[in-house]
Amino acid sequence: MITIRTKQFFDDTQSILQSQCIAGRKGLGRKIIIPQIQRPGLALTGDPAPLNPGRIQILGNSELRYLNKLKPVRRSFVLKKICETKLCCFVITNGKQPPEQLITQANKFHTPLLTTALNTATAIVRIQRYLADNLAEKTSAHGVLMDVAGIGVLLMGKSGIGKSECALELVMRGHRLVADDIVKIHKRHPDALIGSGAELIQYHMEIRGLGIINIKDLFGVGAVREQKVIELIIELVEWKPKQTYERIGINDKTMEILDQHIPAVTIPIRPGRSLSAIIEVAARNQLLKLKGIHSAREFQEQLTKKLLTGSIKKK
Repeated sequence: MITIRTKQFFDDTQSILQSQCIAGRKGLGRKIIIPQIQRPGLALTGDPAPLNPGRIQILGNSELRYLNKLKPVRRSFVLKKICETKLCCFVITNGKQPPEQLITQANKFHTPLLTTALNTATAIVRIQRYLADNLAEKTSAHGVLMDVAGIGVLLMGKSGIGKSECALELVMRGHRLVADDIVKIHKRHPDALIGSGAELIQYHMEIRGLGIINIKDLFGVGAVREQKVIELIIELVEWKPKQTYERIGINDKTMEILDQHIPAVTIPIRPGRSLSAIIEVAARNQLLKLKGIHSAREFQEQLTKKLLTGSIKKK
């Protein structure tokens, strides 16, 4: 399970949140586990059961207004019950001053108390974005990631099979390179896989016999992009005469990455086949499938209907 220490969260976001830690510093070693924030809600009535210690707790105007309406003894009791759950931290928004009882209980139970001058909505967006990037499951793949007609296409295959050369031809046809050789993949809630390039080799491509080229410099910023959702995997394989390959395309295949099943196709390579054109068509076909149009299945349905009505005689 991926976790983040509260201190790391505080250090990493201090500039974008304009935050300060005003209490509970001894608890900065606690772990943030869940990539969604939580607002205490009913827990402020004295029942901390709904709270998850691994989630950042947000205290905005509404929560502070409710706490300030409570009598001091009741307020102290409620905050004691909440801080006893060993929360990873509170973030108080709008630059508000928290109740003195909250500072007291936060120090007593080592619950980090962070404040930010940002309004609640802005703070939540920035925190969620940070958590989504840093708590996401991650992996990497050897391949090339392209944006082809708006579809994120991950080209895979053994080394030297021609992935980079095919990607270069796609760039020259107006499509965009995301990553070559090493594709970093992270899972964005709930089920999207985001691919990007390694920082050191971003926008670069290795073409055997030519060397390393910079796609951004050669073709301009319109030929590259930083990241893309992976929506289709295309595996390039060597053509084998005795091997059976897909002829109709009725049954959709998938490949699993980070517990997500991504649509996948296998394309055999042989002289005379225009790989870039085939990949472009595969991407456009996937785009149709996402819109509910499955050409192969529609063809099968029409053929079956013709057979049933006798329009086509069986041999």
